[in-house]
Amino acid sequence: MRTVVYPGSFDPITNGHLDVVQRAAKMFDRVILAVARNEGKKPLFSLTERKEMAQGAIAHIGNVSVETFEGLLVEYVVQHQACAVVRGLRAVSDFEFEFQLALMNRKLNESVETVFLMPKDSYSFLSSRLVKEVARLGGDVAQFVPAEVVAALRRKLHPEPPKGHLPKW
Repeated sequence: MRTVVYPGSFDPITNGHLDVVQRAAKMFDRVILAVARNEGKKPLFSLTERKEMAQGAIAHIGNVSVETFEGLLVEYVVQHQACAVVRGLRAVSDFEFEFQLALMNRKLNESVETVFLMPKDSYSFLSSRLVKEVARLGGDVAQFVPAEVVAALRRKLHPEPPKGHLPKW
C-alpha cells in the first residue's frame, strides 16, 4: 500500500487544500492529512478544531484520514511507513520555500520524497491566511472553504452579541 502524508497547519482547511487532497487520493492508496501543531504560527483554531474541520471536509474521500502531529515531519513519515510527502504549490512564490523544505527533509532522511501538486488555477491565490482576513472583515468566504469552516469562522470571529444588543454587521 502506497501511503503519503499531506502535512499543514490547515488553519482552516480550504478548497485549495481539498483539491490537492483529492488529487493525491487518486494517485496513492492512502493519504494522511497531517494537521501540524505549530504554535509559532499562532493559529486561530485549536489543533482539535482544525482536525475536526478537516475530518468533516474529507469525509467523502474513502482513502484519506486525518491525524495530528508535532515534531519532525520526516520522523512522522517514517513512523507511518509513507513513501512521500505531498505539498501543494499555488504559485512560483511558494516554490522556493517548499523546495527548501523538501531539500531539508531529504537531508534529514534520504528515503523521504516530496511530491508537489498544483491545485486548480481557480485556487492558485487561495490561502488560509487570506480566508481568515476576509472573514475577519465580514466578507463571504463560502466559495473558498467547506460549509462547516464558514460556520466555524463565524462562531470564532463574529460571536453572537449578548441578548438585547444588535450585531454591528
